[in-house]
Amino acid sequence: MATTKKDPVLVVLQLSGGNDYLNTVVPYNDPLYWDNRPVVKIPEDEVLPIDGGVGLHPNMGAVRDMYNEGDVAIVHGVGYPNSPRSHFRSMDIWHTCEPDKLGTEGWLGRATRDLDPRKENVVTTVSFGPSLFRALALPGVPVACVDDLETYGFLPAISQEEQRSKILDRFARLYSPAIGTGPVMDYLGQTGLDSLAGADILKVAPERYSSTVEYADTTIAGKLKGIAQVHMAGLGARVFYCDQGSYDSHASQMGMHAGLIRDASDAIGDFFQDLREHDAADNVIMLIFSEFGRRTHDNGSGTDHGAAGPVLVIGDPVKGGQHGDYPSMKPVDLQQGDLVPHTDFRSVYTEVLEDWLGLDAPSIVGGSFEKPGFLA
Repeated sequence: MATTKKDPVLVVLQLSGGNDYLNTVVPYNDPLYWDNRPVVKIPEDEVLPIDGGVGLHPNMGAVRDMYNEGDVAIVHGVGYPNSPRSHFRSMDIWHTCEPDKLGTEGWLGRATRDLDPRKENVVTTVSFGPSLFRALALPGVPVACVDDLETYGFLPAISQEEQRSKILDRFARLYSPAIGTGPVMDYLGQTGLDSLAGADILKVAPERYSSTVEYADTTIAGKLKGIAQVHMAGLGARVFYCDQGSYDSHASQMGMHAGLIRDASDAIGDFFQDLREHDAADNVIMLIFSEFGRRTHDNGSGTDHGAAGPVLVIGDPVKGGQHGDYPSMKPVDLQQGDLVPHTDFRSVYTEVLEDWLGLDAPSIVGGSFEKPGFLA
């Protein structure tokens, strides 16, 4: 008997640079918010309320609409102990699940290995951006890395199939001697060979795509449109990764943050509308995170590096609403002037891995962590 069950798909959107928690999910009914933000604050009459105490940035209308439909989970106070407040180190921690040492294996690289242990599909995981995210990197695990789907591929301008095949064959033979000459060359060689296969698979996605949704002309909208194209092409991709930024808002934060968060929210809204139009949304969730939040008290123009932040999980299968409490802004509860995380980021990963992708989470995240409960 044929089955129509769809494989679950995960999309990760990384807000690079340290997104401001307090001005994204705004605790507008807490007087300490106004005390700490004399300049870098969202006017109360502009906040988009989601309950009596918390609201969203005014440029997050598309996400607020999805929240009202029950499709957005906000996980409060996510992070890890003793934040180094370094972009690079914090991203390493989020990417490798190694807060106490320098990790070398990406958590989604391990997940990809477990999803496709025989490497039968080189586009099981697809990264949208100019370089491979560390979260996806694992020797021996193929990941397709795409900057622009419309021009993606090796030698796309060569139209004659015979000539292109000859050049690709030479390229493959160039890489082949690297196999077996050492771990680094093994990794580079196999990556090149896998990329050849991935390029030819993914090039069909734009050809199969048709939609009434008009995405904005922004970088993040282009990435999410590309993810929609690949997902709806039915190529068996299970994990997608992309980023937007930079949210590093030490100065002139208000206008910069407003533009970035608007572009992100609008693109997310268009992405899910596109998927729903094609009956392709019911097996997709999106996880949105930043490496840390910003300092509670503004610096007169922006905000400096902080610790705790929110994670948003979006999609039809999500148990919408707020999960966990907003971290306290009382001076006695702050650490170095920052909101203190109370939910380990690996708890979020654990729920996604086990309850969505059906994988063994402890072997991927390095331990057992209590799930926040955002999946229905």
